[in-house]
Amino acid sequence: MKKQKGFSLIELLIVVAIILIIAAIAIPNLLRSKMAANESSAVGSLRTINTAEVTYATAYPNVGYSPDLPSLTGVPATCATTASQTAACLIDGVLGNATAAATAKSGYWFAYALNGAAGGINTAYTLNAAPANAGTTGQRFFFTDQTGVIRYGLTGAATAASSAIQ
Repeated sequence: MKKQKGFSLIELLIVVAIILIIAAIAIPNLLRSKMAANESSAVGSLRTINTAEVTYATAYPNVGYSPDLPSLTGVPATCATTASQTAACLIDGVLGNATAAATAKSGYWFAYALNGAAGGINTAYTLNAAPANAGTTGQRFFFTDQTGVIRYGLTGAATAASSAIQ
């Protein structure tokens, strides 16, 4: 009687089936983890922009808050010597230019709008963060304004009336 070498087809199919079961369990958790990481990055980005806005309003009191997000960025090579109202060098270019789904940062894009002016000085702004692809890059929508409170919405754009994050 000859000894059998190698694995039988049944043994190989069992191993493949076990690998597929493990993958079916792990992949949804991986996707949820990625969305949670993107949402955390978006909240961090909102905090960064809020801080940059306060700094901008302090540095340029005759302007108030910045007219747009790209004004908070700048060219790194010249930031040490030539920061200005149009290139304040307060946030990085990736975040400052994440103003559409196509240019999203960590799965989120940001919509910035001035909301009030007094005597030519920008006194209020709103900032929304939306997932570039809802349900894939993130689940929640975020909102903040000059108060610094970050709020979220589950089904659509968050507003000042939405629940604050904890």
